[in-house]
Amino acid sequence: MTSAIADSAQPCPAPSNGAANPARLALRRVLIDTYHENVAYMHRDCDIYRAEGFKALSKVEVRTNGRSILATLNVVDDRTIVACGELGLSKAAFAQMGVEDGHTVTVAQAEPPESIGALHRKLGGERLNLEDFKAIVHDIAEHHYSKIELTAFVVATNRDELDREEVYFLTQAMIEVGRHLDWHESLVVDKHCIGGIPGNRTSMLIVPIVAAHGMLCPKTSSRAITSPAGTADTMEVLANVELPVDQLEEIVRRHRGCLAWGGTANLSPADDVLISVERPLSLDSPGQMVASILSKKISAGSSHLVLDIPIGPTAKVRSMPEAQRLRRLFEYVARRMKLSLDVVITDGRQPIGFGIGPVLEARDVMRVLENDPRAPIDLRQKSLRLAGRLIECDPDVRGGDGFAIARDILDSGRALAKMNDIIQAQGSRSFDHNQPNLGALTFDVRSPNAGTVTSIDNLQIARIAGLAGAPKVKSAGVDLLCKLGDEVQAGTLLYRVHASYAADLEFARQACQKSIGFCVGPAADMLHAFVEF
Repeated sequence: MTSAIADSAQPCPAPSNGAANPARLALRRVLIDTYHENVAYMHRDCDIYRAEGFKALSKVEVRTNGRSILATLNVVDDRTIVACGELGLSKAAFAQMGVEDGHTVTVAQAEPPESIGALHRKLGGERLNLEDFKAIVHDIAEHHYSKIELTAFVVATNRDELDREEVYFLTQAMIEVGRHLDWHESLVVDKHCIGGIPGNRTSMLIVPIVAAHGMLCPKTSSRAITSPAGTADTMEVLANVELPVDQLEEIVRRHRGCLAWGGTANLSPADDVLISVERPLSLDSPGQMVASILSKKISAGSSHLVLDIPIGPTAKVRSMPEAQRLRRLFEYVARRMKLSLDVVITDGRQPIGFGIGPVLEARDVMRVLENDPRAPIDLRQKSLRLAGRLIECDPDVRGGDGFAIARDILDSGRALAKMNDIIQAQGSRSFDHNQPNLGALTFDVRSPNAGTVTSIDNLQIARIAGLAGAPKVKSAGVDLLCKLGDEVQAGTLLYRVHASYAADLEFARQACQKSIGFCVGPAADMLHAFVEF
């Protein structure tokens, strides 16, 4: 950590004398990742701290060179973190100022965000209008809200607290504060899953298939929020996913598709901030989900979207009536936004594929693309069906022919060639799916008795993979050897857990001791899926 002030014991600066003589401090970068929250650090003995009446967790405004940010104040007693004459800023906040360590900044009490009145009305149960949501989302995107205020908004809009028109207003507001990509084509396709199913890496197969068909598919994906891997985490095993917008646009125009992390594109910046609160709270309300997904897809320039809603006893959506309610909400907002939407309800009773964790999931994807006999059949079939639905958006394709076209593209090797083109364009990384670099520390989980695998707990398997280190440790995760309906004997290997660190392995082992996530019993006990495919 660098500092412009070598002597931390030097006299404190004098307090300000009103707006004409604002408090001035030397800026210091504090190497703390506060994850989408601007945090400022001030020493308790600083005269300015006492004179201005600052308090811990209050909001301050930091200004320099015509730029300003709002930040939540943390008060420190350790001068090695921030000295008396300094103002520290967390990594993200410091980057927004665009200056070097030691640069002089002014600091003052911040005015409450303009939208705080609308937030209070929502907390009181009132219905908000479009202008209210625009004001709130603008303040969120500009980091004017503290984590406490963000949490209040997320909780106030959780579950059934938003009617369908409010969800439309929230979606519209989230679109307006971000970048909007325009591909100057009438047909721009995308696919999205609401999540909750481990190993469900269909996007990494769908994109090269539909791009090989000639359709434009700019796939910008998120990293994992609560799962052991997101599409961006898994694609990062194969290629660079943090692409500047200019490079992303050039790749899409040249190769008709990409698989990139959406954070650098700034498509829905307010959503990225909200996720920072939703993640630790494990909240994923229907209204927030619809606004999050559709705002990013519309901002990315999509005209046609296939949406995958898996249902199962341990999926996000657990019944057909719940899935239908969510479908109608998505369809209502999409219709208002003039987005063509095809919602598909799928089997979410178990993980898709064998691997759970970035390297294991990348292995499965490449095996499907190479038509390897070891490839997971369920991942292949689901990807082909979803790709087929997208291909049928092509006016030259007859309804019902999409699946066969997608299968021909995959079987012929055209999808693999397209994926390799995309990987090279994004910046290839060394990866051998025949000998993937998996975590060297392992333990096996075996069946406690003979019978049929009647259920698999998605949440517990994902938790075990996460405790093993995924997705931050890309080589960590769970490698499934058995799926629903398989006949097993006592001692049959159900799955193997991979980790790179002994502590992670032990955490995963302890979770398995509580529940292995598999039920083995009579075949009649297995729940059947009542879904579209």
